[in-house]
Amino acid sequence: MRIAYHLGAHFTDDERLLRCLLKNRDVLMQHEIVVPEPKRYRTLLRETATKLKGQAASLDDQALILEQIIEEDRAARLILSWDSFLSLPNYVLKDRLYPAAGERVRAFCQIFPEIEAEFHLAIRNPASFLPLLYDRLQPVSCAEFLAGADPLNLYWSDVIERILDSNPDAPLTIWCDEDTPLVWPEVLRSVAGLPADVVLQGEDDLLTSLMSGEGMTRMQAYLDSHPPQSVMQRRKIVSAFLDKFALPERVDQDIEMPGWTADMVSEMTATYEEDVARIAQMDEITFLAP
Repeated sequence: MRIAYHLGAHFTDDERLLRCLLKNRDVLMQHEIVVPEPKRYRTLLRETATKLKGQAASLDDQALILEQIIEEDRAARLILSWDSFLSLPNYVLKDRLYPAAGERVRAFCQIFPEIEAEFHLAIRNPASFLPLLYDRLQPVSCAEFLAGADPLNLYWSDVIERILDSNPDAPLTIWCDEDTPLVWPEVLRSVAGLPADVVLQGEDDLLTSLMSGEGMTRMQAYLDSHPPQSVMQRRKIVSAFLDKFALPERVDQDIEMPGWTADMVSEMTATYEEDVARIAQMDEITFLAP
């Protein structure tokens, strides 16, 4: 068996991936892919990892935990999704972004040390990520919120390197949240471990939430009459229809943080784009680019 961990990050998914995969449970089971309900494993894994303190679970404990997570008789692949695998929201920032990401992911993997693991992670521009985290935590002050971190020097590449250093043998797939509408089918298949020709129900739910009804109807009609010959061709078609029919209130975000200026947001965005370019060149990861 192999475990695919969808690591989040926070504010990149809103359980969308899990909902889609749960909707396709019957199709996935034909491939011996198991997607349990999150209530079966999130608290269990957190409490177990805390108890183990970084040590490997015994074979007996592993068997008992799997029995609580998996109902099915057979499983070649187990998908576990939780945006707090890297950190609970309160500990996302302390001097840097997700400071405990590597050791925390390693601790969860130590629950099943005999089972191969792979990781999947969406990243997001800190200029839009931090305001959402701020709203979630409702801190007393911005200084308390940042906990020593410099908003202008937050790098997802550092987070990724910490994950890789602590889990060197596990494959890691990365994509940008901003690109998710264009790479969503590939994200689903990457996490599920499915071939490209398997059709999943709800693949277009994300686009439906971002585009007008007229736009979705026109796009589907175009795709039906002009079937794309490659993933890249489909992305270009989707991008063109999003440009024309995207709902502004769904794709535009007003960024507000105490003390931030437009110049600061621009600088953070430029730093993020440079960081993404650096990540895309990492040999150790698979990067899903539009």
